[in-house]
Amino acid sequence: LTGAQDGSVRMFEWTRPQQLVCFRQAGNARVTRMYFNSQGNKCGVADGEGFLSIWQVNQTTSNPKPYLSWQCHSKTTSDFAFITSSSLVATSGQSNDNRNVCLWDTLVSSGNSLIHAFTCHDHGATVLQYAPKHQLLISGGRKGYICIFDIRQRQILHTFQAHESAVKALALDPSEDYFVTGSAE
Repeated sequence: LTGAQDGSVRMFEWTRPQQLVCFRQAGNARVTRMYFNSQGNKCGVADGEGFLSIWQVNQTTSNPKPYLSWQCHSKTTSDFAFITSSSLVATSGQSNDNRNVCLWDTLVSSGNSLIHAFTCHDHGATVLQYAPKHQLLISGGRKGYICIFDIRQRQILHTFQAHESAVKALALDPSEDYFVTGSAE
C-alpha cells in the first residue's frame, strides 16, 4: 500500500508490476498514515485535512469507494490505530478544541461514531500506538509530550515530557513491557 503527498493511494502485489487498485487519485489531501487491519481485509488512510477513510481490500473495481470516511479532526489526522477487530478505531491529530486523541466506533452512523475524545496535546497529537494486552493508547505530541490512556476507563493515566520537540515515532515491544519514542530533534 502506498500513499503520497499528492493524496493518491495505491495497492500493489509483489509479483505484479502494475497497481492492483487505486483507492484515491492524486488531487486529494496529503496522506499522513496508512495501515492494514490485523486481519488484512481492510486498509485505512488518514490525511492532512483531518479525514480517515477505510476500504475493504478485496475490491474488484479499479477505483473503489471507501465504505467509511469521516472527518476525525478539524485540522489534520496524523495517525490512527485499529483496535480489536477493527470496529473500534483510535485517531490522533489536531483539532480546534484540543480533542486531539479520539475513539471511534465504525459500526454506528457517522453522527454517533465518536465514543470519546481526550483533551490533550495543546498543539496536536502526532503519533499513536495501541497496546492491546494492557488496553492502552500511547500518544505523542508536537511539544514532546507523551500521554498514556486507558481505553476501558476512558481516562488519561499519565503524561510526561519525553522530548523538547515533536514526537515523530512510537514503537512498542511485543511483550508490552517497554515503548520507545523518537523525536524531530
